Amino acid sequence: MEKLFRNYNDTDVNAAVRDHYRKMRERQTFEYVQRMHRKYLMFNKPMGLWDAMIHLNDLIDVSDPDLDLPNVQHLIQSAEAIREDKRPDWMQLVGLIHDLGKVMFLWGSDEDGTSQNEQWGMVGDVFVVGCALPESCVYPEFNQLNPDMRDSRYSSELGIYEKHCGLDNLTLAWGHDEYLFQVLQHHKGNLIPEAGMAMIRYHSFYPWHSGGSYTSLLCDKDEEYLNWIRDFNKYDLYTKCNKTYDLEEIKDYYLPIAEKYLGTGPIYW
Repeated sequence: MEKLFRNYNDTDVNAAVRDHYRKMRERQTFEYVQRMHRKYLMFNKPMGLWDAMIHLNDLIDVSDPDLDLPNVQHLIQSAEAIREDKRPDWMQLVGLIHDLGKVMFLWGSDEDGTSQNEQWGMVGDVFVVGCALPESCVYPEFNQLNPDMRDSRYSSELGIYEKHCGLDNLTLAWGHDEYLFQVLQHHKGNLIPEAGMAMIRYHSFYPWHSGGSYTSLLCDKDEEYLNWIRDFNKYDLYTKCNKTYDLEEIKDYYLPIAEKYLGTGPIYW
């Protein structure tokens, strides 16, 4: 039988997944996201890319109903599938690092939802803060729990945004995508192409790229983003399996690619 992915209605899904999304919807407000930007986008924590990969051996994503392996295994599965299809080396690298922003847990906190125990500020499908939450969100019944939905500034279709302002001008719920995107944007000598950076930033934005929401906020450029994300999504989602890899065994192949696009020095998180 073909495996179903992202089946959040399955009675076998751990209650922790549902609880995770309840907390995320309840606590990820516009003000919270602004506070996380100020707190975490300091770029003052030097750490090598491979060291960050190793740390993801210690993290299991509680929002993922498909996989209960350490997150580093999902990254390698994605990268290896992209490599097998002979896609460009930069895309292989994106597959390998696209969830690397989850290293936030190393300096995160339960209060922020950025720790191993409390991940609601770090993982899961993201949505736009500052405007109405769509029904395409996972567990839309939790939308009403968000305090911003009782604030007239943030609860309309456009909210604080201009019509057709485009994805790049929206503020998304805080998480590992935006964190890694900002870290790499700040990283001197980053040569990952625009398509790869979009894949990193928007791969968890399911209400848009899979749910079809936020059409009034999109611009022409976002159609190109959508094509890139859908291309990447099949490697992010449909490669999940129980096959595991030894991180050291794949290092010889991927490290030179990482150094080609990100240099040899530390990344400042």
